[in-house]
Amino acid sequence: MGRVKVNLTLDAEVAQSARSLGLNMSRLAEAAIVQAAKAERNRVWREENQAAIDAYAKEVADDGLPLARFRSF
Repeated sequence: MGRVKVNLTLDAEVAQSARSLGLNMSRLAEAAIVQAAKAERNRVWREENQAAIDAYAKEVADDGLPLARFRSF
């Protein structure tokens, strides 16, 4: 996928500091957005699947791990 231009507003001191350090603000912003999107997707997935997660945790608590008898460690 290609790159697109977007407008981004930053605190003037933050932008000046980044420029003076030679930081690529576009790449830094992109990396931060990728990380934030990943965290949000994970949060949403956990929220949507919480009932199944809880049911599995209860099953393990009640019955132990599936196939535990085959574990060698």
